[in-house]
Amino acid sequence: MGGALGKCFDPNGARYGLPTYPWRLAPDGFATRRQLRARGLRPGGQPIAAQILRPRYRRGPLVAYLYRVDRAKPVRPMTAGRRAALAKAMLARRTCPQCRRDAGYVIPASLGTCVPCAYPDEQRAA
Repeated sequence: MGGALGKCFDPNGARYGLPTYPWRLAPDGFATRRQLRARGLRPGGQPIAAQILRPRYRRGPLVAYLYRVDRAKPVRPMTAGRRAALAKAMLARRTCPQCRRDAGYVIPASLGTCVPCAYPDEQRAA
């Protein structure tokens, strides 16, 4: 392998400290967090086993960490308490701190309030 792909191929981990493979060329038995989640698995506390590098021309490469599939554990089931806590957190993200109403959408961090509170003059004109 030459060029940019050659820099991303280090199966022994001599250059980066971890076995490194080019984008889309990881061996079987490894998966990213998203790939594990799609299979109903989670890393389960195991260390990072390898990494994938995707070279980019003007910036540093994109990195994706890989975990061993055979060491992965099943995803923990959603409990009633966890479901209630997530619902409460999502309600807090939708509640406007100024008018205390449920906006019906997640309040943007850039505004800090719901749209009617952020732009009161424009709401009256409409």
